[in-house]
Amino acid sequence: MQDIVILGSTGSIGTQALEIVASHPGHFRVLALAASGSHLDLLARQAVEYEVPLVAAANRSVGELDEAIREAQIHSDKPKVRHHLLTGRAGVEAAAGCVPDGIVLNAIAGISGLHATLRALDSGASLALANKESLVIGGSLVRESLRRPGQIAPVDSEHSAIWQALQSGKHERGLCSPRVTGYSEVARLILTASGGPFRGRSREELENVTVEQALHHPTWDMGPLVTVNSATMFNKGLEIIEASLLFDIDPKDIDVVVHPSSIVHSMVQFRDGATLLQASPPDMKIPIALGLSAPARLREVAPACDWSEPVDWHFEPVDTEVFPAVNLARRAIQASATHPAVMASADEVAVGAFLQGRLPFLGIYEVVSRVVEEHHGKTAPDLTELEATLEWAKQRANELIAER
Repeated sequence: MQDIVILGSTGSIGTQALEIVASHPGHFRVLALAASGSHLDLLARQAVEYEVPLVAAANRSVGELDEAIREAQIHSDKPKVRHHLLTGRAGVEAAAGCVPDGIVLNAIAGISGLHATLRALDSGASLALANKESLVIGGSLVRESLRRPGQIAPVDSEHSAIWQALQSGKHERGLCSPRVTGYSEVARLILTASGGPFRGRSREELENVTVEQALHHPTWDMGPLVTVNSATMFNKGLEIIEASLLFDIDPKDIDVVVHPSSIVHSMVQFRDGATLLQASPPDMKIPIALGLSAPARLREVAPACDWSEPVDWHFEPVDTEVFPAVNLARRAIQASATHPAVMASADEVAVGAFLQGRLPFLGIYEVVSRVVEEHHGKTAPDLTELEATLEWAKQRANELIAER
């Protein structure tokens, strides 16, 4: 039985991970759950349902968490177990470091996931990584925290697809490789993008986009930050950075193509001209399950493609004039080790302002690109320097928003 920890358990990735646990009895034992606490009742029900010994809520008190768990126990037929309750960032990090021989699924949204990633890696646990900001912000720190090759398994659908396709060729480079020799047969990586809710729109048509429209993704059910980033295609920019760091590939050799049906999740083109892809109906349970069980695959995780029916896969290039965030990400990763961190930090602030009605949709890119352009990068920042850089980016983004 595999011991696991789920960070961000009340979000989309976390709840689906627990559904996988429930549908595969005897495979997993959940030793810790952590979440922000914004959905405290759900966190409490999860703790009771899965008899989890350690529970952490980042933004709630121990008293609030204890009361919610007591309430959940009243409505459950599960035996009462003793829950060790923790709060704050320290509580989340303690959860991340409590299974040195197990697997930590980091599905915390946004920048706060970096500290948990570093703690999990330092403990020796295998890390199923669904928090792209960990690499985008702290790629060099993540690399330094690795205790063994192949300690990280990517959970983003695109990077999981690349990870799976790479197993059909030789690529012994990057954070996900069990052997690191520097040898590779890879020519290019191709990330697929659904195109979000505004595929085919002109820049003028995006000037008056509402929050409701931006949050209406045609394919995926995700949190607000990720959904808006999909609408602006900042998510693809972040994924280029993440893929470059995960697989040690030059960003100029990573392409993005729009694939609205989201059946092909990404592709690897090898140097002999062959292209291998991973395809399945859009369902995050497949990459989540593989992150928890690799190298083995669980049975009946999600429906497979039905090859008895006609199918038409459409691909088209990204319109970088309408969605310039993709090229901004390429410039950021080539500029310095801290430019991607600045981009992610400013983006999180700008998206928050858009969701609050303080910034127009197109203003997200305008603010982020300005902050990135003003940043003077660092080569090898330590954690203190990185945190100071993030704070500067956040402050500068807020200043630019206030000036508008």
